[in-house]
Amino acid sequence: MYKIVKNIYFLNINSSLYDIINSYVVKDVNYMYILAKSILSLMLGFIVSVLFGLFFVPFLRKLKAGQITSSFLKSHSSKSGTPTMGGIIFIVSTLFTIFILYFTKKIDISWNLLIILFVFFGYGLIGFIDDYRIIKYKSNEKGLTRIQKLIMQIIIAIVFFFLYIRNGSDPTVEIYALDIKLNLGFFYGFFILFMLVGTSNAVNLTDGLDGLAGGLSLIAFLVYGMIAWNSKWMVGYDEVAIFCFILVGTILGFLVYNAHPARVFMGDTGSLALGGTLATIAILTHRELSLVVIGGVFVIETLSVILQIASVKLRGKKLFPMTPIHHTFEKLGWQEVDIVRLFYIVGFVLGMSGIVYGVWF
Repeated sequence: MYKIVKNIYFLNINSSLYDIINSYVVKDVNYMYILAKSILSLMLGFIVSVLFGLFFVPFLRKLKAGQITSSFLKSHSSKSGTPTMGGIIFIVSTLFTIFILYFTKKIDISWNLLIILFVFFGYGLIGFIDDYRIIKYKSNEKGLTRIQKLIMQIIIAIVFFFLYIRNGSDPTVEIYALDIKLNLGFFYGFFILFMLVGTSNAVNLTDGLDGLAGGLSLIAFLVYGMIAWNSKWMVGYDEVAIFCFILVGTILGFLVYNAHPARVFMGDTGSLALGGTLATIAILTHRELSLVVIGGVFVIETLSVILQIASVKLRGKKLFPMTPIHHTFEKLGWQEVDIVRLFYIVGFVLGMSGIVYGVWF
């Protein structure tokens, strides 16, 4: 009798030990699968983007779709005539890669991914119309007016809100550090509009040096890709993460042509698409406030413009030599590549801080 009980006892211990070991093995396999899926998505996006850029950049040059640079920066005079609307490279490459993965049944199109794709394409289209008008009439003043842009952005925000609610998502804003949850109800639509407009304009303001907005966006989407993988409560969280990694790859491919000296600029086509999509992913993952940290350089660039305008209005004096603040560094004699390198470092440090808060805590 004693031997039977002893055997049963050791059998239970071994069974429990087996379950524990098996659970760790399954977790490791899952993490490796996620890692492999992310890296492959990134690589595929990069390859498609580089290949597309090989013929698209010369095509833009042939169309004479040149950027009209600011007369306030003499150091940028040599950039005048560089093709713009280069954001089409990572927009088309990202959409094409998504379609490849969908038709090969590697991913599904969830409501959340549909929202992201809609905003990504919609904001890219707004930027494209603006860039096209500027190129056609050869004047920066001939682009879309602020009212025209706002109307288009409102339409996108309304559709976003409709899809978001239909998906069963909660119209709430959560502040995890303070354990605060605010249900905005109908006003969540205005919050969406504020996030989309604010972030897209912030990225647009940052797009003033070769590779600056693209590199900082790459870092931000890399961070949100990691956050999305950890947001298992979100419908289609894995598709959202894969989208982020694909976009990281396509932006990296774009930087092959946009890094100093740039052979193509992203234009409003790219900057509005990146900014609007970044805000969308922050909203869907309920990490809206994390965007202030993860996109900290974009925030600093925007604040420099706001403070400059306020200073001129109230004091009649400039606070900075020139804004956005990356131009201040240029006025101080910094080389363009050194400014971009510094901003990348700051963006990377802020991005890693965002991961610690957004994933760990």
